[in-house]
Amino acid sequence: MISIQAKTIAIIGAGPSGLAAAKYFRAEKAFDKIVIFEQRSTSGGVWNYTPDERDEDLFTIPQMSPRGKNQDPVWKPGRHSGKGVASFLSPVYEKLETNIPRGLMGFQDLDWPEDSQLFPKHETVLQYVQDYGKDVQDLVLYDSQVTNLNPLSDEPDSAWGVQTRNLRSQETHEEVFDAVVVANGHFIVPLIPDVPGIRDWNEQYPGAISHSKYFRRPEEFAGKKVIVVGNSASGLDISSQIATVCQQPLLWSVRSPSQFGPSPDPLKQEYPPISKFIPSTRGVEFENGAIETNIDAVVYATGYFYSLPFLEGLKPELIGNGTHVQNTYKHLFYAPRPTLSFLVLNQRVIPFPVSEAQSALLARVYSGRLSLPSVTSMRKWESDRIAEVGDGKNFHLLLFPKDGHYINELADWAETAEPRDGLDNQGKGKVPPRWGKWEFWCRENFPAIRRAFVGKGEERHSIRTLEELGFVYDGMLAKDKEEEKLI
Repeated sequence: MISIQAKTIAIIGAGPSGLAAAKYFRAEKAFDKIVIFEQRSTSGGVWNYTPDERDEDLFTIPQMSPRGKNQDPVWKPGRHSGKGVASFLSPVYEKLETNIPRGLMGFQDLDWPEDSQLFPKHETVLQYVQDYGKDVQDLVLYDSQVTNLNPLSDEPDSAWGVQTRNLRSQETHEEVFDAVVVANGHFIVPLIPDVPGIRDWNEQYPGAISHSKYFRRPEEFAGKKVIVVGNSASGLDISSQIATVCQQPLLWSVRSPSQFGPSPDPLKQEYPPISKFIPSTRGVEFENGAIETNIDAVVYATGYFYSLPFLEGLKPELIGNGTHVQNTYKHLFYAPRPTLSFLVLNQRVIPFPVSEAQSALLARVYSGRLSLPSVTSMRKWESDRIAEVGDGKNFHLLLFPKDGHYINELADWAETAEPRDGLDNQGKGKVPPRWGKWEFWCRENFPAIRRAFVGKGEERHSIRTLEELGFVYDGMLAKDKEEEKLI
């Protein structure tokens, strides 16, 4: 067993996950110092909308390398003196609404504003996250970019040298922390596949191929012949927005039906993946042999690589081909030196409650109230996971109901910690979220709930509850009903 007694904690990122971590660590009342390093001038992470930022030097076509870089900010006018406000490009677009209903999405100790719609707008989410983090603002060092992390030993309880750069003064600083929590997200380095002909096509028609990270408004595609590649939540939403203004039908290149629907859409024509680009006709050929020419724009909604530029020298390495973070235990701890951890690496999960459950466990482990298994056991967890789902993009994927079970697994583990005098809840500490039947019911049904919400058109902005869409929780899950039929 590995026991860790940390006194100083560094958290990288003041987005939703980093703020949640700060709350659980502070509630543990065991640490002499907790610092959140945030490179922006404001909290909220990627929910900070950047409407006029569209270009960055880490984007190429194709984009097949996960090797990112420590970026420089765009300085915007603001209340801050000197340079203004440090801003970093966000994937949020103008009309973005969450694809998760607010009752399922939120933090357990903060309600959403009563007047916010059922699937909140991005500006509502930003305000919600910033309100959630108000009581830990004294822990945040803004305009502070982490440029490098180095373990001070090969031992599992190694401390870390944390090198930072003050973006205003450009001064660098290094400080030692007993444990580091990485909460910088994974919506940074976009993925665009290396399809035959894409390089020549891009050279002949520069700017015609882009990624959903840089999409802002559908009006920019008015009257154009457009292909959108990808059918995740962003691919569905962006294609649906563009389809209302572009040359119809929009060409939607997908591998499988979208879980969020609706399908079919009369404004779109579905195609399989693109097999090659044809520069001579400004065209593409799809895997079924169909050819379309005179294409004006191709928008790839194909996701992102995992990228950790401040940890690229670490051995054993974390980022291989960028499909997942290597050498982790329970998607959370860096197994060789578990004093390094990562929040919400998982895909297809409800991120806010996941970050809370993970943070509750981390706080108890780093304060010494819980122990970890041996490095050998933690490495076996990874090899077992690879045997189950492969050593690629499915590694961090937790499809329903595994996401809910993961939250409860971490909560159960956290609550086995020995009570300590002075902590809340009879010495148990800050209670992590736990999913019950309602959460599993809502999680199971939210794709259908989302389809019903979108189907209301402009009327959706006045919808506040699931019941208004005809979804009424009756206290039973689908699996319960199936079991009942067999009795």
